[in-house]
Amino acid sequence: MSTSDPIAGVSVISTGNVTIRPEHVGPTWKNTYLWLATSRRWTAPRPINVYVIEHRQGLVLFDTGQDRASVTDPDYFPGGVNGLVYSRLAKFDIAADETLAAGLRGLGHAVQNVHTAVLSHLHQDHIGGLPLLGDSQIVVSRSEWESLHRPLRRARGLLTDHIDLPGLRWKRITMEGLADPALAPFQHGHDLFGDGSLVLLPTPGHTPGSLSMLVRRPGRRPLLMVGDLTYDDRLLAQGELPGVGGKRQMRTATGMVNQLRSRLPGLVVLPAHDPEAGRRLTAALDSPPVGG
Repeated sequence: MSTSDPIAGVSVISTGNVTIRPEHVGPTWKNTYLWLATSRRWTAPRPINVYVIEHRQGLVLFDTGQDRASVTDPDYFPGGVNGLVYSRLAKFDIAADETLAAGLRGLGHAVQNVHTAVLSHLHQDHIGGLPLLGDSQIVVSRSEWESLHRPLRRARGLLTDHIDLPGLRWKRITMEGLADPALAPFQHGHDLFGDGSLVLLPTPGHTPGSLSMLVRRPGRRPLLMVGDLTYDDRLLAQGELPGVGGKRQMRTATGMVNQLRSRLPGLVVLPAHDPEAGRRLTAALDSPPVGG
């Protein structure tokens, strides 16, 4: 990894709020369909975070948030049984000034300036900015992309008509071997720009191809953006799992992330919907330089 810092800044914006079931956050012993059918409670609103990295190669997003059309267009979500499931799974509140474009403008950027958008996975609250990103490279794991072509896509939360849009420049990555002992136990990943500053790591479980992004800067606390591997870093640190996803894969990925904490002291974990993630990011950026 280079000793010069290729990153000028890291920020977070939120494209509205989502309210979900407590069992969704977890932990719960109930099967997903059982709690989905029986739960009567909702959480407090949680953010729909997009992380923004100013890299010397260009502006990078980790996830793209929720499309405001999801709350203004009655045909955005499927109807029938799938539509009922979606309505019981989550409720969204997205104001006119909470779009991806508005959030980037607030940071002094334009969507046309986005060089690369990395998607943790392809659920609709992570791909909402895709219609705006025709000038960008869209990065997704190959295994996640391949899940689009398996049966029951909509039942698995994949709305292909909002994902596979004309004009987008997709880069479907396969994780390769990592020759970096500091990243153990992760032995495979993808170095986004080849300088070690942004490394994509496989963290499947929430979906088969979910990935996380490690941000490393000389003298700064490392950041790990984990998508929906957890909805609460406190629970992840305790090894507790959320209520949606493949338990075996999530347990393995959770264990690996917690092992990585011991290899990278001060690691800050940033989920997509953790209400404390923005505060933790600000605290990390305001911290004195590591070793200073």
